[in-house]
Amino acid sequence: MKAGLGTLAVAVGLNGSALGVAVLALGLRRGDERLLVAGRRFVWVVVGAAVAAAGAMEWALVSHDFSLQYVVDNHARATPLLYTIASLWGALEGSILLWALVLGGYLAFAARKFRDRAGDPLVAWATLTGLVVAAFFFGLMIGPANPFHLVGGPTPTDGAGPNPLLQNHPLMAFHPPMLYLGYVGFTVPFMFAIAALVTGRLGEGWLVATRRATLIAWGFLTTGIILGGWWSYEVLGWGGYWAWDPVENASFLPWLTATAYLHSVMVQERRGMLRVWNLSLLVATFALTILGTFLTRSGVINSVHSFTQSAIGPALLGFLGVVVAAGVGLIGWRGDRLRAPGQIDSPVSREGAFLANNVLFAGFAFVVLLGTVFPLVAEALNGRQLSVGEPYFDRMTVPIGIALLFLMAVAPALPWRVASAGVLRRRLAGPAWFAAVTMLGLALAGARGVAQILAFGLGAFAVGGIVRQVVTAVRSRMRADGSGPARALRDVTAGNRRLYGGLIVHVGVVIVAVALAASQGYGVKREFRLSKGESATLNGYRLTFVGRQVTETPQKRTVAARVEVARGGDVLGVYEPAVQIFPNATQAIGTPSVRTGLAEDLYLTLVSSPTDTEEVTIGAAVNPMVLWLWIGGGVMALGTAAAVWPTRRRRAVHPGDGASREGSPPDAWESRSRTLTEAAR
Repeated sequence: MKAGLGTLAVAVGLNGSALGVAVLALGLRRGDERLLVAGRRFVWVVVGAAVAAAGAMEWALVSHDFSLQYVVDNHARATPLLYTIASLWGALEGSILLWALVLGGYLAFAARKFRDRAGDPLVAWATLTGLVVAAFFFGLMIGPANPFHLVGGPTPTDGAGPNPLLQNHPLMAFHPPMLYLGYVGFTVPFMFAIAALVTGRLGEGWLVATRRATLIAWGFLTTGIILGGWWSYEVLGWGGYWAWDPVENASFLPWLTATAYLHSVMVQERRGMLRVWNLSLLVATFALTILGTFLTRSGVINSVHSFTQSAIGPALLGFLGVVVAAGVGLIGWRGDRLRAPGQIDSPVSREGAFLANNVLFAGFAFVVLLGTVFPLVAEALNGRQLSVGEPYFDRMTVPIGIALLFLMAVAPALPWRVASAGVLRRRLAGPAWFAAVTMLGLALAGARGVAQILAFGLGAFAVGGIVRQVVTAVRSRMRADGSGPARALRDVTAGNRRLYGGLIVHVGVVIVAVALAASQGYGVKREFRLSKGESATLNGYRLTFVGRQVTETPQKRTVAARVEVARGGDVLGVYEPAVQIFPNATQAIGTPSVRTGLAEDLYLTLVSSPTDTEEVTIGAAVNPMVLWLWIGGGVMALGTAAAVWPTRRRRAVHPGDGASREGSPPDAWESRSRTLTEAAR
């Protein structure tokens, strides 16, 4: 029953997407607004089909329906409920189903937001593009990635269970959905970019209309990447959180291009410039999400994140080729109309800084893409396996990262068009002194590493600039209306949540950058072979092996080493790094034990599990400021939420989240473009 319901839902989703594309295409060709309105309704068919298919699969997992091959391969009766639910995205077919579900949600978001403009050709082309993407993923589920394939033979009484690495930490229930909410969310701005290119409406109206969707997708992707690093740190047992794994890079690449877009789009909104850049960045971001899906789902790489060999690789590569060809072709076709009405008056200006920021982000993305894809291309051409490791990425990306941190500190203080020496001195002198004092203090305290000291100094520079900007705005409001500091701060931030949300995001980036520098540059790591009762010391911690402990549950068997941790004569607790043996796994899975603190973490792993003779080899590491990585990620998520929250003014002018703009005639979206063009001239 569940297999039949799921298969029917997938078929309805594919046919609904195809019919929607056909109706919209016919309506656009005839200029028939009624057909355009009718075509939009197929979005709800797609949404319903995706929800029904995902619901059928979850029903099958929770009810232990082992007549489905996917349930047999990725679920077992002993699997806890949380990981049973998470099994939906624990393997290839289920992950494609999750993609279709999230895409349906974003299509519904766009359809509802522009419900009063369903007859507008721009919205119709955007909807058509989104339905083409939906048809592709539903087509994968009909063909090579069918999640509802039945078992060929007698129905088993139990299944193999999820991958052991995907069922030993709760973060696995949240990290992949967050990534997908980010990945798939970039479909919305891509849809409207294609629509703007096809219709020739290349002004800034469509940017404003899709800005919030882009920020939401970026925020989810950021959160997903941070949670992924946290999961790696807590689960994999190698002591780190980012190893430049190809699948980690697959999520980082669209984040880089999307971040570049979010900065450069401000230049286009303000001065009508960088149109080709922005359209290219949107196409690149969506294309990189498809490339990332190929890397993680086709089995072309060996990674803890990737799935086994599958038949969807050629289909994903073909779709990627179509996306790139369509985007590049349309940008080339509209090249003459994409010329900016203005130009950069001075490199020492905010738009000049944003352009430099774009170049650096593009260079960063190219370095990561080259290091990720080159080994695959080399193996395909000559059959030789190559690896590009951390030294390449660190050597190439650290200088770019430091330059980006410098621009992040300077750019918000620069005025538009031209910056005078007096303005620069007034706005940058205080933050620069703060940075200099910070670096001098670190050097006198014995800190080593030029990159680390620079990261701390530039972080201080950026935070100092943010504080100066907020204090200046609050003082100005206090002088204007006589309000107190608290009310002035509330009024200033409420009146421009996008600006101050962005500043909060920048604070989060500074926290992450400083934590990266400290944890990578100042950590220490050792291994100790200990007998029962024997102790070792590391950076002031005394580690004493007090014995082993074995526990068994229906899900797994755990062998742990009990290690007493003391410092300065005080016992801090007993920690239990362990190995876990799952019934259907071919090898044991190590699980670290982490003592987390604001200043540093003590990270314990088992190099060899405790023997019957009560001997064990323990890996111990002291990692400074790792907790601040997760705090910084939370601050970035908070800033994104503040930036997407409607301001009071927007709510008053556009009730119902943009209803006034949606109800205006089609050329209203272009009025901002004309205003910008006139201002630039």
